[in-house]
Amino acid sequence: MQKKPIDSYQDNPYRQLPGIDTLLLQMPEATETWGRDAVIACLQGILADLRLALAADPATECHLSAIRQRAIRTLEDANAPSLTPVMNLTGTVLHTNLGRAVLPTEALTAITAVAGASSNLEFDLTLGARGDRESHVEGLICELTGAESATVVNNNAAAVLLVLNTLAVHREVPVSRGELVEIGGSFRIPDVMERSGCTLVETGATNRTHVQDYRDAITEKTALLMKVHTSNYCLQGFTHAVSEQTLAALAREYSLPLVVDLGSGNLVDFTALGLPEERTVAQVLADGADLVTFSGDKLLGGPQAGLIAGRHELVEAVRRNPLKRALRLDKMTLAALTETLKLYRDPARVTQRLPTLRMLTRPVEHIRKQADDLLAVVQSALSGTFRVTVANCQSQIGSGSLPIETLDSAALRIAPVSNKDADLRELQLKLRRLPVPIIGRLHQHALWLDLRCLEATQQAQFITQWQTLLP
Repeated sequence: MQKKPIDSYQDNPYRQLPGIDTLLLQMPEATETWGRDAVIACLQGILADLRLALAADPATECHLSAIRQRAIRTLEDANAPSLTPVMNLTGTVLHTNLGRAVLPTEALTAITAVAGASSNLEFDLTLGARGDRESHVEGLICELTGAESATVVNNNAAAVLLVLNTLAVHREVPVSRGELVEIGGSFRIPDVMERSGCTLVETGATNRTHVQDYRDAITEKTALLMKVHTSNYCLQGFTHAVSEQTLAALAREYSLPLVVDLGSGNLVDFTALGLPEERTVAQVLADGADLVTFSGDKLLGGPQAGLIAGRHELVEAVRRNPLKRALRLDKMTLAALTETLKLYRDPARVTQRLPTLRMLTRPVEHIRKQADDLLAVVQSALSGTFRVTVANCQSQIGSGSLPIETLDSAALRIAPVSNKDADLRELQLKLRRLPVPIIGRLHQHALWLDLRCLEATQQAQFITQWQTLLP
């Protein structure tokens, strides 16, 4: 019996699928942007999906234009940057999940300059010979802290690890039980100490540690004394801690180094800026610490880095550790850190030129006026489905800095008319899907947009994005 010829899509629905070559002719811009191989792989995936759909429903639409548009959307999504700017309206200035410190313009310019060309990273232009990459930043650190020498690694946890691995490997280090903190990402000081190769000796009690507790912990196996700044929590009530001065005197009595993990890396007098008191690196060194470790991207306001400053012979020992090369900074971070530190040479203007300090010191009256100015825009975008008001709130510094201290601020408080939290979550999702996502915080059945970190240069962008949500 002669087989009936196939002459229609109803007999063979797969015939309506265009070929790869036909589709490529319709997508010259896509192949130019993402490359021929990537476009072909994308189209093959889409056609495979459509074959499965046709098997289930022969009436599935397979127009060439629809396939082309789907491919372009897929390629755009696949090639969109996963790391993207957001508007931090959470009320936490140094938000670890949102990248901590915002870099100053000077740092951004320096990054671009060295990233786009060869540089004298490890080349001495005067001698015409190999140089030291840390020469670009060491002098600045010493100038600003009073340290004899300094070195840098990729973060403060690495700085602590490297110091302990250099000075205390296979030996003991007494630390107060009240200072055995857990830092971001569930990393704990005891774990860092263990990985460094030293033995932690817990001393004192959780809430009270005295100098005699340290004295009792010192043996012939003791390598150094260590004090950890409890920057991400605070013990209150019946408490006692040993000061750096007292601990330094004890360390000298036993010819031991005193290492202080300061964490936040403050370089200015916070009280003079109207901010809560936070000790500076210079103060800790002046009180007798032999080495201080601290972060570059917290209160210092620069890129992620770990700085080690103090006595010359100890810094040199740390620098000679083979692990140092594994933890060293790249040229872009060094450039950003150098330019950030230079801003501290001009204390009269540093609070305006350094974004972290500028945000921390914004007068609440200015923030409240900004909230008043933006209220109508947000109200219009939400078209009666949410109640929007200007509300007083409290910002926090964040990233383990001054954990119980807050700053007066103002926010746009957005509450659903329906009183349903599901409506708030849907709004949050819409804001996260904006070209520049807006990130607030949920509190007391409302979405709070704390405006402390909304810079004047971002205000127009904020307005434009809300206007895209207009019904």
